[in-house]
Amino acid sequence: MTDKTQNAMWGGRFAAGPDAIMEAINASISFDQRLAAQDIAGSRAHAAMLAAQGIITDSDAEAIREGLLTVLSEIERGDFPFSAALEDIHMNVESRLKDLIGDPAGRLHTARSRNDQVAVDFRMWVREQTDAAIIGIIALQKALLDQAEAGADWVMPGFTHLQTAQPVTWGHHMMAYVEMLGRDAGRFRDARTRMNESPLGAAALAGTSFPIDRDMTAGALGFDRPAANSLDAVADRDFALEFLSAATICAMHLSRFAEELVIWSSAQFRFVAMSDRFSTGSSIMPQKKNPDAAELIRAKIGRIMGAMVGLFTVMKALPLTYSKDMQEDKEQVFDAADSLMLALAAMDGMVRDMTANRDALKAAAAGGFSTATDLADWLVRELNLPFREAHHVTGTLVALAEKQDCDLPDLSLDDMQKVHRGISRSVFDVLGVENSVASRTSYGGTAPTEVRKQIARWKEMLK
Repeated sequence: MTDKTQNAMWGGRFAAGPDAIMEAINASISFDQRLAAQDIAGSRAHAAMLAAQGIITDSDAEAIREGLLTVLSEIERGDFPFSAALEDIHMNVESRLKDLIGDPAGRLHTARSRNDQVAVDFRMWVREQTDAAIIGIIALQKALLDQAEAGADWVMPGFTHLQTAQPVTWGHHMMAYVEMLGRDAGRFRDARTRMNESPLGAAALAGTSFPIDRDMTAGALGFDRPAANSLDAVADRDFALEFLSAATICAMHLSRFAEELVIWSSAQFRFVAMSDRFSTGSSIMPQKKNPDAAELIRAKIGRIMGAMVGLFTVMKALPLTYSKDMQEDKEQVFDAADSLMLALAAMDGMVRDMTANRDALKAAAAGGFSTATDLADWLVRELNLPFREAHHVTGTLVALAEKQDCDLPDLSLDDMQKVHRGISRSVFDVLGVENSVASRTSYGGTAPTEVRKQIARWKEMLK
């Protein structure tokens, strides 16, 4: 087979042959340029440490420092000449540094490798995204707290199996997501603590014979300590996996809430009205207002969870230490982080803008025999019936109400006493939905008094 035939098989993009293919598969600069700020920060810390340890001269360190600042300025202005031939952000920066300052640039890579360099860059980037996720979560929690406070005593149906179960309050429902998001933030904080160890100084895999000060570089870059094992420092990406795991769980919570907003904003429910800022119209049906932002948030978990599975698959069978497979660690993490931050910001905006329909919530809360459990509880409490018997009596009364096409509070006392003669008029005190929610005063319950306590607790925690 001739080279011409081979090139035709590879297609127009790779008409230059094997060299073009190798460059395309090997280069990462198209995406790892996002690590530029972290790479330059790591190099500045490394150069300062080398000078402090007498490994390079102070004048070389100063030239490196100034040159790196120039490189960073060029990148931030969009003037930097990125080159795929130089493979990655590390070599692009170092090559440009040499253009700017000459020979001192060649001393920067003393006592380090691209292996520990990329590990420290990526950790720093993921750490920043972790901090950003926590900030985004807290902002959304505060938006939910505002909604909860406004509707702490607004009754609405609580659901199991998407069937009306018991009355709850709007505030209680909003606070459920505050709690979920609180655990999400906790997972990110936990992951941050574990990831905050510096790989810099691990070099290729075995450390270095130069008298470096890893505590100095770790401190300069905001790490709690240097990583204790050079093999582990360059070989693992569990910090990224933890980030993706926390992001996936958070995205799942956002997806569940987004689904509720899609349902609640429908003409069949009318529980909430979404603002025009987070809705779109139909191309042919002028009456429609589509909750597109909520639907897109609902879908984001697919990308984020896919990134997690993808990185687990990359890492699952790699022998120690570094393998080129690990170049496939970044794009999916970048995409997942972008997707999560966008979803958090969009949900924050939707929650702040949405308006709950108090009348529709209350009307729905009163339907579906939502106070049946209150009736059963009353039979236990007032007539001392075993709960199983109270459950049976209540079920009989529900069947009677269905037959009469009415709700439980609409049954006559005479009808109720035909089912159980001990029932008295005071039963009607528990059958109203407001009475129902007000009675749920157990810790964490839906009673407005309890909801307001939880709102106050979270406000204090989020100060």
